[in-house]
Amino acid sequence: MKHVISTEKRPIKLWLDDLEDGALEQAKNLANLPFVFKHIPLMPDSHQGYGMPIGSILATKQVVVPNAVGVDIGCGMCALRTEINSISIDELKATLSEARKTIPLGKNWHDEAQDEKWMPKGWEDLMMVSRGYERAKKQVGTLGGGNHFIEIQKGDDGYVWIMIHSGSRNLGYKVAEYYNRQANMLNERYFSQITKKQELAFLPIETPEAKAYVEEMTYCIEFALANRKLMMHRMVEALTKVVGEFDHDEIINKAHNFAAWENHFGENVFVHRKGATRARKDELGMIPGSQGTCSYIVRGLGNEESFESCSHGAGRKLGRRHAQRELNLEAEKAALDAKGVVHALRNTSDLDEAPGAYKDIDKVMANQTDLAEIVVKLEPLAVLKG
Repeated sequence: MKHVISTEKRPIKLWLDDLEDGALEQAKNLANLPFVFKHIPLMPDSHQGYGMPIGSILATKQVVVPNAVGVDIGCGMCALRTEINSISIDELKATLSEARKTIPLGKNWHDEAQDEKWMPKGWEDLMMVSRGYERAKKQVGTLGGGNHFIEIQKGDDGYVWIMIHSGSRNLGYKVAEYYNRQANMLNERYFSQITKKQELAFLPIETPEAKAYVEEMTYCIEFALANRKLMMHRMVEALTKVVGEFDHDEIINKAHNFAAWENHFGENVFVHRKGATRARKDELGMIPGSQGTCSYIVRGLGNEESFESCSHGAGRKLGRRHAQRELNLEAEKAALDAKGVVHALRNTSDLDEAPGAYKDIDKVMANQTDLAEIVVKLEPLAVLKG
């Protein structure tokens, strides 16, 4: 931990030095909420989000806050270690070409519904999920846009890895949007001191609305995992077509936009993680860099002060539009080419996901040595983005 801010109703505990003003203001809003449990931890990748900083944790006892989970419910990472020891540039390019045939990127979906075996069960009685279920069958196994990626990496353990970052697509968005709207309506009806401008409307945990949100949120978390699993399955198929059959481990999976009941400081609390990875003692997880920097497989240290959490990535240094205006496309491409990375930078519109838009992953890792330890360091080889 780097600093503690004690000027608000609850302490704000920071694992970073370089927090932007907007994110600090949001953290103060969190710390002054009447239902906060203990304190607000900010991870080393924290930056401004909607209502709540990305890379922060909110623990509560009586309420659930939909916007403290966010619109991409269940967004997270999967990683898989293959038994492949080496791969050429031509094989990497061929693998990405094969993957594009079966994994829609960006706003694209499958033309046909995917096999129902990939879909989580229990959707029929969930109002918003059931409305979006047929569409979701065409979106399972699709990457999405923004900072979502598929990356082939080489670990310092000598093996080739596949890492995927994606979420619950439109299904999670619709669930989040609906229940945040319900929370705003209830808060206004009962004259809550939480203003709409703060974007932190809450649902009392015993209300029908809160119970329905938790059920639908849980389904979206399962759907996001199913989405990553299908993409991983198709990445393995693509790689197999290029290099032949190979063995691989089971996937490591971690969501970083979710809320769940957990026990901390001897009490059961509802822990919201928005862009933060759970890091219980000896629990494996992933912390990616940018498409030009290292990523890490980590083992949690179970630090109670962070509610057993760590960062979910490097964290943005520049906003998307700022990056597109300020970064130099040729310089960013040249830096990636010099490292031999098969990358996804083509136009100035892609600069929002250039390495220069992100914080220094080495500094991020150095700031959380009390939260997680490095197991494998992964160098980027090839990247697919939406």
